[in-house]
Amino acid sequence: MKNKYVIITGASRGIGNAIAEKFASQGYNLILTCNNNIELLNKLCGQLEKKYSVLCYGFKCDGGSSESVASLFDNIKKLIPDIDIVINNAGISHMGLLQDMSNEQWENVITSNLTSVFYMCRSIIPHFVHNKYGRIINISSVWGEQGASCEAAYSASKAGINGLTKALAKELAPSGIQVNAIAFGAIDTEMNSFLSDDEKKVLEEEIPFGRMATPQEAASFVYQLAHSEPYLTGQIISFNGGWF
Repeated sequence: MKNKYVIITGASRGIGNAIAEKFASQGYNLILTCNNNIELLNKLCGQLEKKYSVLCYGFKCDGGSSESVASLFDNIKKLIPDIDIVINNAGISHMGLLQDMSNEQWENVITSNLTSVFYMCRSIIPHFVHNKYGRIINISSVWGEQGASCEAAYSASKAGINGLTKALAKELAPSGIQVNAIAFGAIDTEMNSFLSDDEKKVLEEEIPFGRMATPQEAASFVYQLAHSEPYLTGQIISFNGGWF
């Protein structure tokens, strides 16, 4: 894998951080992005390069800005000859009643979670089509399929990712490009740290497996999907411990 490159967005912490470590451990070179925690991202890059003897490039990129994504790919073209996999992981959440959401809050969630996937895919597709090869994995959520009370914007953004994944897979299959999404259930990351111990216990009692997944388990599944047969495409694959 020494000559293979993967782009992972939102890699400074949580699932993205774990995905980066998993791919690095398998010899992949990394292009990692984040919007707010560039110092943390650069620290991660240094750790992964030292531990696994891979190349790791960290970029500050606002995935919801077409200009920022265009700049990212301009920089990538100067440094890296080929991209094999793109993992659209970056995203934010928002808790609260829909009736209380401001225009800005709604637009921020949709832009950060869904529009960012559009910008990233639009930028990488010409490269993948030229090579007749590429893998796109979009990180979704069970709430994109089930909907979550007090997370309407988040649920809508993830449902949009699911629809985009299915449609894009049909467009790109003739070029040999695989596009799938993973609908994660509850993962024990900082995004869920707002839960009290009692709330976490109630949540875990609802999950047949009896607990949240670890970020490392989530990352291993992403890696597994990235190396599945290309005929597996256009799927929204749930990873949720039997929750739904």
